[in-house]
Amino acid sequence: MKKTVRSPGSATIINAIATGCGSAFGINLDIECEARATSNSISCSNDVGADTRLMELCVDKVFKYYDIDENEFGIDLKTKSRLPMASGLSSSSASSNAIVKVTSEMIAEEFDLNALENLEVVNMAIDASLEAGVTITGSFDDATASYFGGVVVTDNRNREFIVRERMDDYPILIYMPNFHSKSGDSDANRMKLLAPLVETAFDFACKGDYLKALNLNGLIYAATLGFDSTIAIDALSAGAIASGLSGTGSAFVAVVREDSIDDVKESWEKYEGRVIETQVDNEGCCIL
Repeated sequence: MKKTVRSPGSATIINAIATGCGSAFGINLDIECEARATSNSISCSNDVGADTRLMELCVDKVFKYYDIDENEFGIDLKTKSRLPMASGLSSSSASSNAIVKVTSEMIAEEFDLNALENLEVVNMAIDASLEAGVTITGSFDDATASYFGGVVVTDNRNREFIVRERMDDYPILIYMPNFHSKSGDSDANRMKLLAPLVETAFDFACKGDYLKALNLNGLIYAATLGFDSTIAIDALSAGAIASGLSGTGSAFVAVVREDSIDDVKESWEKYEGRVIETQVDNEGCCIL
């Protein structure tokens, strides 16, 4: 038996670290997790050479939920990523969503059980991410934007939706510098000093003004975390309708129209790194 699940990353509208509330939208760069049943034991690997602890925690939580003994049923998991790691694009959320979902689907079919419901998958994936130390807030916003696609506005502390809806199908450009920034290593106390400013941006998101919220949030966090905010300003000057730092970096995201793609890409040519062209993802996590 074999199954494959894909889960997209997401880009930040509001980073939840300052206030506990956030917003994000799905992007069409994903992680695929292929699972094969084995007679016993759990094996995890990935194509980027990353530590497999998060993968193992995800599988372990699903096995414990179903009370499955790995000596009686095993699983071999391999992930393949089109999503830059440690970049603020929710690679951990995408990976944990895909792993929990595919493991649940495999066990459910093998033992004639019910697969986990959608929010059960998300919450179990978040629990594993918190235990692995790859997130500060639990990233309910990132996790749900990845899992459901579209745009979400969330209360991360209580893991509740404020808004969940489809997002307009904009082209998305991502500037990736030649370094990474792990969310779990960020200075949360420094970012919480920004709460009053981030609350203003969050109000825009709650009213559906996602692009204005993204602009303001991106500039606030870039300044606080020491990133060059002119990267976003250059994109806006070149015709982007929104641009800002995603997560705690290092990626910058620009929401663009078709006729401004080349101009925005050209505005980023002077920076070391690369530009990725993609689009909004409204599909979310799914079995392939």
